[in-house]
Amino acid sequence: MNNSDALGATLSDAVNAGKLLESSRANIVELLAGSTNPAFPASVGELVDGGHWNELNDRFFKKLAFGTSGLRGRTIGKIVTAAERGQAAEGERPELPCTGTNALNFYNVTRATRGMCVFVKKYFAEHGKSGKPSLVFSHDTRLFSREFAEFAAKVTAQSGVDAYLFEDFRPTPELSFAVRQLNATGGVMITASHNPSHDNGYKVYFQDGDPIIDPVATGILNEVNAVQSDSFDPVPEAEQGTITIIGKELDEAYFARLKGVMLNPALLEKARDLKIVYTPIHGTGMVHVPRLLGSLGFNYLTVPEQDIPDGRFPTVVSPNPENAAALKMAMDLADREKADIVIATDPDCDRMGVAVRNAQGQLQLITGNQIGSLMAWYRTKTMFEIGWLNESNRKNAAIVKTYVTTRLQEAVAHAYGVHVVNTLTGFKYIGGKLGKYERALPAELQARYRQMSDEESRAVRLEHSKFFIFGGEESYGYMCVDWMRDKDGNGAVLMFAELAAYAASRGLTVTDLLDEVYLEYGYFHEQSENLIFEGASGAATMKKLMDSFSAHPPGELAGVKVAAMLDFGTMDIHDEEGDLVPKENMFMLTLEDDRRFVIRPSGTEPKIKVYFFGQHPAPEGQKLNAADLPKIKQETAAGLTELWKFIQADVAARLAE
Repeated sequence: MNNSDALGATLSDAVNAGKLLESSRANIVELLAGSTNPAFPASVGELVDGGHWNELNDRFFKKLAFGTSGLRGRTIGKIVTAAERGQAAEGERPELPCTGTNALNFYNVTRATRGMCVFVKKYFAEHGKSGKPSLVFSHDTRLFSREFAEFAAKVTAQSGVDAYLFEDFRPTPELSFAVRQLNATGGVMITASHNPSHDNGYKVYFQDGDPIIDPVATGILNEVNAVQSDSFDPVPEAEQGTITIIGKELDEAYFARLKGVMLNPALLEKARDLKIVYTPIHGTGMVHVPRLLGSLGFNYLTVPEQDIPDGRFPTVVSPNPENAAALKMAMDLADREKADIVIATDPDCDRMGVAVRNAQGQLQLITGNQIGSLMAWYRTKTMFEIGWLNESNRKNAAIVKTYVTTRLQEAVAHAYGVHVVNTLTGFKYIGGKLGKYERALPAELQARYRQMSDEESRAVRLEHSKFFIFGGEESYGYMCVDWMRDKDGNGAVLMFAELAAYAASRGLTVTDLLDEVYLEYGYFHEQSENLIFEGASGAATMKKLMDSFSAHPPGELAGVKVAAMLDFGTMDIHDEEGDLVPKENMFMLTLEDDRRFVIRPSGTEPKIKVYFFGQHPAPEGQKLNAADLPKIKQETAAGLTELWKFIQADVAARLAE
């Protein structure tokens, strides 16, 4: 019996003994048969010999699948094998990424890139396009990100597709901008956004510069799934694509457009004392944010230890700017320097979190819903004040948000008479709406739309289509332009800095300003919780729970009857524009007292997300009483805490069945 046969027998015995999933066994066999990488059998053999069946199940129970617009998974295993570690010392990055079909490694980067190339070549042929399709590649500061990007660009050229490769790490939104600026067929960003350091990802964009949605997403997925090996024969040399390195020139074009995000630069004359601390948390935010703030006259400083690009993110447990722990060093610096606000972006600079000094002089984190609502309100208000929007054109202006984002933004939109539309979670759907608005323009305007200035594009959208005011989601992602099509931490930093300057110009803190908004539009409170289910067993548990909600939705919660239930996976649901919402595994329940509960699996992490929404509307034509606001806040929050307790008990009962 040779080594392969012996391993096969051992794996089958492990399946029979209940130690290894059958899907894991099948994927191990397929990987080893489809690759010539010697590290793969060495790593599998070491894990088998050590009896690390849980690790093998985690690495192989499924093939890494396209989630929210791409692939995301571990690049560093929970157990690092000797073959993976190579000569690296403990604590250093292993020489090779994690072996597995459920991991982000060169095997899966090859499969994804080859599938992507097949798709874009077919797309070119089916649409009668001449020349070669092209893909833009960028990456963040994570472990193996540069290697994956360079490798993917090489595979792309060998597959007969032209490749553009950024000279070094860049923020995710600049990749979106580059796809449009270069008129590329698509793009790939190597990033796992705000995930822990052991993860990485492969995020795919199409020709409009937005993350892929159906039918393109399914088309690419089918081609990727058809690739069973990381070995392939390049096309003949004369048919191969080129690799073009891009950098400073495109940086300057992106930077120039970014500066236009600020609506009222004159505010700074009244807010010269405003001091900002910014941290990129070892990520790509350092490429543009400091220069952007400085060029517009903001008074800022950064956290030196976190200015250093480092995919290990050594100064934080997790580089997620919504978490207080990730902002601690910046907040400590802000206290020492008596700064007013702290702004942080995640490693690929598409998300932004903040802490602001409140009326008591203490730094306080505010939520993604609060950040987004303040910016949506400020930008809408200011656009009316500077004359961009008025009573005659406001019906053609829109705020776009997700279903799981606060209803406060809807209240603001309704008060100003502008359009509001809800989408599924993910900026790919917000970007999809912007693509729809662009396609609604007359053909002659569409043909030169990407070359238009901000002023000209705003005018044609207000006349012929929809002008995009602001888009956001509760998970700290925001955008306010349509010359790129994904959330943008760079633009978000500038939007929030301007908002803070506006508050300072009136002698207010940001929290004071937030209370003013609540008094005007009503108090809205949100609470988000996570149910974590890691590994192979976790995926099965998540499916069981979501299937249970679909088959047996609750009729009441916390003693209050359910007034409405939307099952986005089975019901035909239309948005505010009449468009059919794509099917998604998500449930929304609204109670008779108007509290709301939403549950959905994350598209990028092994968890189920649970969202709660409460509100205390202002009386028709009136404001809330300022003296009542503290009590309203307390009661609304208590109502959501009560709801969460009931949901936890309900989930436990469903999983016990």
